[in-house]
Formats: sequence, structure tokens, C-alpha cells
Amino acid sequence: MTATPVFDLDPCDPGFVRDPYPFYAAMRDLGRVFEWRQLGHRCCGRYDDVNAILRDRRFGRQILHVATRDELGWPEPAAHLGPFHAFEEHSLLELEPPRHTRLRGFVNASFLPRQVDRFATPIERLAHDLIDGFAASGRCDLVADYAAPLAVGVIADFLGVPRGLSPQLLAWSHDMVAIYQARRDRGIEDRTVAATVDFSALVREFVAARRRGPSEDFLSQLVTATDGAGFGLTDDEIVTMGILLLNAGHEATVHALGNGVKAILEQVPEPAAAVAANAAGQVEEMLRFDAPLHMFTRYALEDVEVAGEPFRKGDIVGLLLGSANRDPAKFADPDRFDATRSPNPHVSFGVGIHACVGAPLARLEMQVAIRVLFERLPGMRIAEPPRVKDAWHFHGLEALHVAW
Repeated sequence: MTATPVFDLDPCDPGFVRDPYPFYAAMRDLGRVFEWRQLGHRCCGRYDDVNAILRDRRFGRQILHVATRDELGWPEPAAHLGPFHAFEEHSLLELEPPRHTRLRGFVNASFLPRQVDRFATPIERLAHDLIDGFAASGRCDLVADYAAPLAVGVIADFLGVPRGLSPQLLAWSHDMVAIYQARRDRGIEDRTVAATVDFSALVREFVAARRRGPSEDFLSQLVTATDGAGFGLTDDEIVTMGILLLNAGHEATVHALGNGVKAILEQVPEPAAAVAANAAGQVEEMLRFDAPLHMFTRYALEDVEVAGEPFRKGDIVGLLLGSANRDPAKFADPDRFDATRSPNPHVSFGVGIHACVGAPLARLEMQVAIRVLFERLPGMRIAEPPRVKDAWHFHGLEALHVAW
């Protein structure tokens, strides 16, 4: 059997962090599966393989429900990460059926398009309020002044958390998601644990208040929901669900908005007119062209052969979403921003049972955000070179300074 090709690249390399797409092309050229030496596991970067494995139930987000640590040769988890691991025990992102099916059943209805459409007017109002705050100055950092406060404000409204807490929620969220990035050390881990403890304590207070008197928000829906047998969610499950929604929802949306507006300003002639004519198409291409999350990992839940490669039970495979979205075998002229692509089957929200539950809200938020932005500031242009955040496998901008 032919040896698996090896790719040798530090994922913290500044050139890769700044523009990973030429490197992804080189990875795809190696074959359907390759070993990424620095990650310590195999990866797939071609669209068809990424899409297929995301849907393949022989792969999962967790493995300890079908194998022991002794079987896998894993050490016991680090004691200092105990509070974070306890939090993740209830995370939709980390669970497999039947628990995943049960938890997802409680939230699916809340994210149907007809449920999230009622947020269009509040999102538009918030977008105008934020632009009112900087329009007269003639310039802003679109990430810090618009994308971030808009994203966290929308999620706070959805959850039923006061917007005045947004700065603290953002700080906790940044500290929690930092644990997933390639550049990780003990200091990052300690901040993650502290943020998890403090954030959980706050959300637990809101959950207790909703149990005393529910309202119309998402937390109240989680508190009052029951399954077919009349059982509801535990407080621990609701706390994790609420925090996960804010962390995943705001972080990805901020990156998607920053990356996408940058792409529109750099590649689209007459961007204001283009957005006005087809905001939905622009958003889908924003998500494909420069995705906010570039890798999901999966465990092989059994011995299996996929993409011409054998995987043993417990093996990890990295599925490179950012690479799949630029695969020329699936997308014609993939390095060109083209909002007229139809269909545009990008994998930025994932596919299969772990597809992003909040995708309808994210799409609505992004469409309103860019429409209002380009209506209000039609002469917007990039004022200085954008700075990419050093946080792979997330991919987003640290700052996007624009002027008009």
C-alpha cells in the first residue's frame, strides 16, 4: 500500500495564518488524505471527502462513548481543566447520538427560519445604532466597532441577556474559544477555565430566574421545553447550551462579517449596488470564500476505510473546511469572489448531524448587517492593510480599518 503523504507546516506560521489558501492547494495536490506532521493526525482537504466524512456516521465528535482511555492509550485528563471538561460534557458540538439527538431536539424549533425572522427588525435597529456612533468620524475599525458588538448584541437579545453585559460576555467568550486554537499554552488554559466558571455562574443565575418566571427568549424556551416523555433539560445542560450559542454564534459571525466585507471591498465592483441587489448571494459567497472556521476533527468510531485510507477505531481525521470551499473540482474559479454562484454548497456551517443549528440566525444577521452597512456607507473603502488574527483553526481579522 502506498505510504500516506506528509505535509510539514507549523499552523502558527505567519504566512499560513495570513493566507492559508495557497497552502491548502498544496495539501489537496498531495492526495485525498495526508498526514499533517505538526497536528499529529491525518487530514482531508478535498471537497468531496470533507463533505462525505462530515456525513459519515462511522465518524464522530467524541470517542469515549465507544472506547476507554486505556484502549486508546490516552492519559487521564489534566486536573486543572476539570471545570472546562465538565462544561463540555453537555455540549452539542462534542456529543454523539443518542444524547446529541435528545439535546438537539430541544433547540431545533427555536432556529427555524420563521422563528428567527422576527429578529430582523431588532438586528436592523442595532446595525443603525452602531453606525450612528461612528458615521460622522469618516472611519472605523469594522471588526471592533460594528461586527463584534452587532454579533454579541444579537445573541444577547436571542438569549434574553442584557446587552449591557456584552463587553464581559465578549471577554469570557474570547477566553473560552482560545483553547481550541493551534497556539495554546497553560496561560490560555487557565483563562479558559476561569471564564468557564464565571460565565457559567452568570448564566445559571439567568436560568434560575427563568424557572421562577419565563419570558419569550431562548433561555426561557430551554427552561420550559419537554421531550415526548415529558422530561426537560437540566440546569447544567441549559447553561452549556446558552454559552455555546454565544461563543459559537458570535465568534464565527464576527469573523465571517470581517472576512466577507474585506472580500467585497477588494473584489466586487460597485460593492454598495451589488449588496443591495443580492445580499443573500453575497453572504453565501462570503461564507465560502473566506470561512470563519477552517477545520473540524472527527474520530473513527470503528475500523473503517474512507478516501482510500484505512482508519483504526479512535484515529483522528482533520476535515479542512477552508480548503474544501476552495476546491476547484467543486467550485469553478474558486479564488474569485462571485456572489452569483448557484448552487453554492459550501461547508462552512458543517453538514450532517452536527451542521450548525444557528445557521438561519447567522444568515439573517449577516444579510441585514451588510445591507445596512453598504446603504449607510456606500463609499466605504479599506483604509489600511487588514490584520489577520493569529488564531488558526479559526480564521478572521483582528482589525479592518475602513474609511468613507
